[in-house]
Amino acid sequence: MVVETNRAYPAQYETEVLLRDGSRILLRPVKVEDSERWLAFSSRLSRHSKYLRYHHVPRELKLEEAIRACTVDYKNSFAFVAEVLREKRKDIIAVGNYYRLPNKHTAEVAFTIEDAYQGKGIGTKLMEWLVNVARDNGISTFVANVLTENKQMLAVLREYGFHITSEREEDEYVISFPLSRTRRVERRETERERSSTLASLRSILYPRSVAVIGASRDPSGIGQAIFQAIIRSGFTGGVYPVNPNAKVVSSVKAYPSVSDIPDDIDLAVIAVPAYLVAEVADSCGHKGVHTAIVVSDGFRERGPEGTQLENELREVTLGHGMRLLGPNCMGVINTDPTIRLNATPSQSCLPRGNVACLSEGGALGLAILDYATSLNMGISSFISVGNRADISSNDLLQYWEQNPSTRVIILYLESFGNPRKFARIARRVSTTKPIIVVKSGSTPAGSRAALSHTGALVASEVASDALFRQAGIIRVNTLEGLFDVAMLLSSQPVPRGKRVAIVTNGGGPGTLAADACEHHGLELPEFSTKTGEALKSVIEQDIIINNPLNVTARAEAKEFESVLRILADDPGIDAVIAIFMPPIMMDTHNVENAVRRAAPLFQQRRKPLVTCFMGERGFWRGGLKSRGKSIPCCPFPEDAVSALAKAVEYGQWLDKPKGSIPKINGIKRSKAKKTVERAMTQSAKRPLWLSVEEIAILLNCYDIRFAETVPASTPADAISAASRIGFPVAVKLVAPTIIHKTDVGGVILNLNTADAVEQAFYDIGNRLAKLNRQDEMEGVVVQRMVDSQTDVIIGVTQDPSFGPLIMFGLGGIYFELLQEMKYRLHPLTNMDARELVNSVKTVKLLEDARGAPLGDMASLEGLLLRLSAMVEDLPQIAELDLYPVKVMSQGEGYCVVDARIMLR
Repeated sequence: MVVETNRAYPAQYETEVLLRDGSRILLRPVKVEDSERWLAFSSRLSRHSKYLRYHHVPRELKLEEAIRACTVDYKNSFAFVAEVLREKRKDIIAVGNYYRLPNKHTAEVAFTIEDAYQGKGIGTKLMEWLVNVARDNGISTFVANVLTENKQMLAVLREYGFHITSEREEDEYVISFPLSRTRRVERRETERERSSTLASLRSILYPRSVAVIGASRDPSGIGQAIFQAIIRSGFTGGVYPVNPNAKVVSSVKAYPSVSDIPDDIDLAVIAVPAYLVAEVADSCGHKGVHTAIVVSDGFRERGPEGTQLENELREVTLGHGMRLLGPNCMGVINTDPTIRLNATPSQSCLPRGNVACLSEGGALGLAILDYATSLNMGISSFISVGNRADISSNDLLQYWEQNPSTRVIILYLESFGNPRKFARIARRVSTTKPIIVVKSGSTPAGSRAALSHTGALVASEVASDALFRQAGIIRVNTLEGLFDVAMLLSSQPVPRGKRVAIVTNGGGPGTLAADACEHHGLELPEFSTKTGEALKSVIEQDIIINNPLNVTARAEAKEFESVLRILADDPGIDAVIAIFMPPIMMDTHNVENAVRRAAPLFQQRRKPLVTCFMGERGFWRGGLKSRGKSIPCCPFPEDAVSALAKAVEYGQWLDKPKGSIPKINGIKRSKAKKTVERAMTQSAKRPLWLSVEEIAILLNCYDIRFAETVPASTPADAISAASRIGFPVAVKLVAPTIIHKTDVGGVILNLNTADAVEQAFYDIGNRLAKLNRQDEMEGVVVQRMVDSQTDVIIGVTQDPSFGPLIMFGLGGIYFELLQEMKYRLHPLTNMDARELVNSVKTVKLLEDARGAPLGDMASLEGLLLRLSAMVEDLPQIAELDLYPVKVMSQGEGYCVVDARIMLR
């Protein structure tokens, strides 16, 4: 029998999901080619499972019936299959499908799961993705007929979070539920995702046993270095060297392969040549290993051949349900005393601390560990993710979010895996734990280097900045700055404001610190009368009480301590920077002890204290201890101020309302979707620019004010349209091939008579004829003139990694001269929209210049939110410009004068 493949296979729905026990599995749309495997899957089901699915025990199915079951149109009928790798063969072990009912907005849903895989949460994941597809295809309600004894199916439906109604008919329930994405549904999905992720990472951060595959007698080998590091770290579990050519490695019995190890293995560290890694990973899968760390290089970062090896490795580990760290990574460290695991080549003895660290680069990760050791900065855990073939920052952020040993998270990133998911998770995590990022690839040269190093698509700098800003992520430019901020936030309270006091025993460093504060937007307030009197009473020298406060080189340790205590108690100060230059013949340790004694008062007052001992690195650079708390110390004033400024920005982000994505009533989503589908069906052009009429319909569907516009194909039509609209009018060229109409003289404004409209039609045609482009003209549009003093430009562009970016800026001469555009990632919250409008600096400049508001700028927030809703509903929108948007007087809103929308 010849089996034809399904048309338009929707590869975008292929997805890897984590199950309840932490294993992972592939879900993908069914294909006609799956018919024989679907038949084999059906034959493996027990009689009981068949009865629960079909409400009777069917006879053995034939291939023709399997073909019908696997033939779907991916819209009115859809099916997902879950598959695993068994004996180097991919087997289907679960099927979930829906069929649209005569009521076109309703579909019947059902699941079937092989007996051995029931209870792992596969049904819930099938439900999640069938719901996603159904929403995309205009289905708003699922129904299911479930036997009363089918407890598992009932549990999946009831626990998902949807509002369920059910009616009992004899021995079955007829269940119905809308697919609305309510807050309850979102919360349940987030909880399940987090729970599965934590379960999947347990075997890498808290393994009971580790096999090092590639451990050898060669002391220079990376496998041997990792094996030695595990032993030296005092790992509390069992460690097994695997080497087919050695019976003993470092006095420990070795095994020829992982399958020969008599005990269960949670974690396998693989350090063998790249061409052998997939085979080794396959043996680990058969052994039942939960997670593999691949430190070997020679994969995606080496070009097409390496990419093929990495894809094979991914396929093998996914088929066995294993999690994969790497390849081309440096491993993992967990300093928790209950595990004490160092599965990296690093021999650094990192103290236990509250900073979690992720490094994307392999060798750079080791340098980061060495630097942290030199600072005496403890860590809770360290992960090197390498090529991120599976485990990424998204997984680890969720782990560190709930890890009580972690207070601060630092990330070195070269690119993003799933930026939209990263933004969603990071935005949540940042509200409780600061995330500090140094991201390479911020310049064209750096982007090329990162691309050649990782083989990953480097996201645009504009999108990265928007992500960091919206998610509250602290971005620094250097690794040194990364650790400065981490030391501060891991040991000190988050600043409540930007009022800083500087105390120093040298004028020069104080001036440098003051200049740096000004540069970073920090304030140096004058001391209150009360504080000034208190300071005079403890300082023996006759000095001027200013901020910065120079106590001079003659100040003793006790004066430093007294000054710090007074500043700690001053409610008009949010943070203190203490700068000390060791004078000749003074014992620095006395000042150190003075700072130690004053430090607890800062903790009590929830006020950060940052120190700078000029010329001192080592001990001070690593953080001064006071009753178990570290006091961050920077070598130079500018470093201290820079770190504090980042902490202040983070504190301001925490204090801001986070906002929410509002529900906008009155949107005609169905009409909008039909308009887009019709346009794409009628034209094969890609990309496709919508006509003025189609744009007007879309904007109207989302209640976005668009100036009255009438198309005209002849001068007579133009005159008629102008008479109907009312003078004055504008006449604009219609030519799908000409995007910027003003560049060819295709826009003529302020026309007050019929003769002027007629002449404008001819003038536009003549201008095109001079450019030899007259054949591109399809006509004009006549539009009511809209006057205002302020124009803005609003747009959407698609970043290849981040998805839709929403842009806002001033128009007119300010756009031409300054081009100050601000961006936010979609979707926008109400606070995102407000900040976007207020973030353009020239808006404030114009307000000041005129002494009056620009106009009804607040109405633009609603426009941005409606635009975000449009982008959410219509993913075909690849590019959108609303320009100019005329901002009217206060209370009168706005009016979009021109728009262009491109579909892909």
